[in-house]
Amino acid sequence: MSMRNSFIAAMAAVSLMSAAPAFAENAMVGGAPMMENKNIVENAMNSKDHTTLVAAVKAAGLVDTLQGPGPFTVFAPTNAAFAKLPAGTVDTLLKPENKAKLVKILTCHVVGANAMSTTIAGMIKDDKGAHKVTTLGGCVLTARMMGDKITLTDENGSVATVTIADVKQSNGVIHVIDTVILPKM
Repeated sequence: MSMRNSFIAAMAAVSLMSAAPAFAENAMVGGAPMMENKNIVENAMNSKDHTTLVAAVKAAGLVDTLQGPGPFTVFAPTNAAFAKLPAGTVDTLLKPENKAKLVKILTCHVVGANAMSTTIAGMIKDDKGAHKVTTLGGCVLTARMMGDKITLTDENGSVATVTIADVKQSNGVIHVIDTVILPKM
């Protein structure tokens, strides 16, 4: 099989593995339509499932960055993901004296690229089932496929699953995840 035909076959297989919401215009997240002409922060502010993330982004002083031109891929933990952290963790992180730690955690959820799920799945396949992803915060995540879902394993061994993929933004893409990614402890 030629290299071109191999690539086409691989992309066809990848498209079959993509989550159902992929490529949906104005996907719904947290009960709100995610508008492709709005940036990451504008859309996240409308999602009732991301109020904790929005509060954390504000406390960390990252609003202007994530409203910038990007492109950014944000693995966006839901409120339920933050609720999995030990009691009091979020309140502690939102305190001004913990801003540096909060920035580190949040930037471990951001990649400086516009990486749609088909691209990530393709890299996973090319790397024989596990692809290393370095975030803007310097964390190294391992992306894998679990059935038709992408998972991300952080440096501590915690696994986050992409529950909604390919939510297009004016400055990148959001992939909703069910677990907070943490830097190496």
